[in-house]
Amino acid sequence: MVVLVGEITEGLLAELGRSGNVSVVRTPVPGAGQPGGAEPAEPPGWQAGALAMRAAARRQAGYVIVPDDPLAGVAAAWRAMWDAAGFEERAAEALAAWHHKRFELPDYYLVAAAGQPGGTGPDLYLGPLRAARPRRVILAAAGEGPGQAGRVLDALRSLPHGPWWPPLDELIEAARRFYAGGLAETQGAPAPAG
Repeated sequence: MVVLVGEITEGLLAELGRSGNVSVVRTPVPGAGQPGGAEPAEPPGWQAGALAMRAAARRQAGYVIVPDDPLAGVAAAWRAMWDAAGFEERAAEALAAWHHKRFELPDYYLVAAAGQPGGTGPDLYLGPLRAARPRRVILAAAGEGPGQAGRVLDALRSLPHGPWWPPLDELIEAARRFYAGGLAETQGAPAPAG
């Protein structure tokens, strides 16, 4: 299972879904197809990704792509942490859900990012998560245009093997200490889980 994050378009997902060995799993929409009824309460930030990953676990394909991540709220708050304090709230929510086994981390994060002159800015995936497990966070230069899905598929075919993730507690703690302007490879990361 590969969680695809970054600059993702519906066109990219549709093109990836047409590949014979790729299955794209989206978050089930609560109440879809049910007439009327009250609007459901806003679900916790981790829940959409957890539901998609649960559905993805039942798929049989060479690569199962999930464009929804239980850590998306944590990642957004981490980027904003340099301006605000929402990171701790999102991190606590995700950690509580993770401790209650509501989701697990994916095998890989595949970051689709267009080349930007100033870089991507603070990024949880390319920063602290990649520092912790460089072989579990892969960058696919997505760009726009006809070759976008091909670049993502090339990245899928070359996913390296590497040690599994440390516990999420350790990853969140590493994110707290990670300087967003530094290089992932030069900053401290959690020790390999034994």
